[in-house]
This record gives sequence, structure tokens and C-alpha cells, in this order.
Amino acid sequence: MTTQVDLDEQSSAALAAIARQTGKTPDELIHEAVEDLIQRHLPQDRTARLRQARGMWKDREDLPDFGAIRSELDRV
Repeated sequence: MTTQVDLDEQSSAALAAIARQTGKTPDELIHEAVEDLIQRHLPQDRTARLRQARGMWKDREDLPDFGAIRSELDRV
């Protein structure tokens, strides 16, 4: 399948710069970006990402006590 993508000047210039930096063609970069987008939205990938994120805020001190907030809301 062939798809045409229209980019504004700024995006086109950024894509060209990334292509030069990485040694890849703009087409390769676009294919990679589309593949990444597809992978992020597949159901099994979403589950894997949720598992990876589990507990990521457990040691944070700057977050409110969600248990206390939940208890407060449950009383209402």
C-alpha cells in the first residue's frame, strides 16, 4: 500500500535533519514512526505497557494520598 504524506516546511526540514543524523532515509523514518504508532495501539501492547508502569509512582513523595482521597469520596 502506498500512502502520500504532506508535511509542512518545518516538519519536512526536521525529518531531513533526523535522516542526516541517523543515516536513514526520510521514508525509513516514516515507516519506523508508523510502526511505533501501530505497536502502541495494539491491545496486547497496551497491556504490556500497563504492566511495565505498575508501581512507577510508589516512591513518590509529592503525590497526594490517593487512599485517603478515595476514603473521603466513599463516605459521600
